[in-house]
Amino acid sequence: VFTGAPDAYPDPMRPWDVESGFGPADDVMEARRAEDVAALAALDAVPEPLGLVEYSYRPGDEVVPVPEIASAIGAAIDRLDPTLVLMPFGLANPDHAAVHDACVAVRADGRVDREWWCYEEAGYKHIPGMLAWRISGLFRSGLWPTPVVPPAAGPDADARTERALACYRSQVRALDADWDLAAKRSAPEQFWCLAPPPAGWEGLSGGT
Repeated sequence: VFTGAPDAYPDPMRPWDVESGFGPADDVMEARRAEDVAALAALDAVPEPLGLVEYSYRPGDEVVPVPEIASAIGAAIDRLDPTLVLMPFGLANPDHAAVHDACVAVRADGRVDREWWCYEEAGYKHIPGMLAWRISGLFRSGLWPTPVVPPAAGPDADARTERALACYRSQVRALDADWDLAAKRSAPEQFWCLAPPPAGWEGLSGGT
C-alpha cells in the first residue's frame, strides 16, 4: 500500500531508517520496493503497488486518510477480483492500523462476496494486549474473527517463507532491533476469518 516515495526524505533521518541500515544519500523506498519484489518472487506472487506514502514521510506524521486508502484498495480489488483478501490486524503501527480500517470499510461497501482474513503482523503481535484489543474491537463492531488454518502451499512452504522474509533485509534488521523479531520467528503464523456472528451467539458480544 505505502510504496510511494516522498518529495524529500526527512532531515534528520527517521530512527527507523537508521536502524534499517540506510544512510542520508539512500533512496529508502526504492530499496524497499526492490526488497518487496524479491520477496514476492520467492512466493511466485506479483506485486500490486498502490503508491501511497507512509506516515513517517508525510507532514506532521499524518497517516493517509482512511477513505483515500480504502479507495485505492477497493479499486485494486475490483481490478484483480481475488477470492481471498488478506489484511493486517493493524497492530501498533499507524499505517497498519489505517490499512486495517480501510479494508474493513471496503469489505462493508458491498464486497462481502469473498473471503476476508486478518493476519497477525510478525513482531507487533507480541506486544502485550495488542492482538486481544484488536480482536475485541472486531467483536464489538459486529464481525466474528475466527482462526483458520490454510493448507500449506507445498512441502517447502516454510522454507519459501524464510527465503521471502530474508529478502526484507532492511526491515528485518529494524524489527530485530525494536521487537527482537529473530527470537520470535518460530511462532506460528495465524490467520483469522472475518464473518458475521453465527445465529444464536449474539449475546457473547455483550461480554456475558
